[in-house]
Amino acid sequence: MSNFSLLILSAGFGRRMLDLTTNTPKPLLKFRNKILLGNTINFFRDIGCTEIYINTHYLHEMIETYVNNNFTNSNVKLIHEPIILGTGGGVKNVFNFTKIKNLCVVNSDIFWQIDNKTDIINFLENINEVTHCKILLSKKNHFSGLTSTEGDFIIKDNIVSKWSKENEIIFYSGFQIVSKNVFKNLTKKIFSMNEIWNKLIIDKKLQGQLASSDILHIGDKNAFTEA
Repeated sequence: MSNFSLLILSAGFGRRMLDLTTNTPKPLLKFRNKILLGNTINFFRDIGCTEIYINTHYLHEMIETYVNNNFTNSNVKLIHEPIILGTGGGVKNVFNFTKIKNLCVVNSDIFWQIDNKTDIINFLENINEVTHCKILLSKKNHFSGLTSTEGDFIIKDNIVSKWSKENEIIFYSGFQIVSKNVFKNLTKKIFSMNEIWNKLIIDKKLQGQLASSDILHIGDKNAFTEA
């Protein structure tokens, strides 16, 4: 797989990781002797990512310094948000900096490992055919770092809908493909991707795929210290 572009969501405040994120943005936390952001950049670059965007807000100077010191020869572009735009607004904003129609988007708190590569490559196989949004999902037994007894979604025939109690627990993995089309006629700048997902679910247009490898989510202090 090659020639895809990626946004690493890195603007958030990391409140679930306090006090670890009081003076360090979550993407720069070190886990298993690797910086989360660096691990993400290297993982996706190794499977063919040719263009990486990183949106920043909280402690943005630290992220900028880290990227400039460690990835000077890579096609990594920083996009500072003076006012934080939310996950949806952050994704929408990136399309102002690129001519691509479909963008891969990843959370910065996933610790990607070599076992995840096949899942990601398979997920990206039809990237140019995604007309709205496609999300990578993970069953509870394959998802570490989250102890919730409630799931995020259910999936049937590759179409995603909201989770309900009688269903198997399935989580969002932190990785998705987003088409520029989902922001058509949307004028507001600050919003969550959940708003986009909810509308697509109503229209039965949110696509999904299940991962078979183990996903390691570093979402809070417990996950950070216990994983």
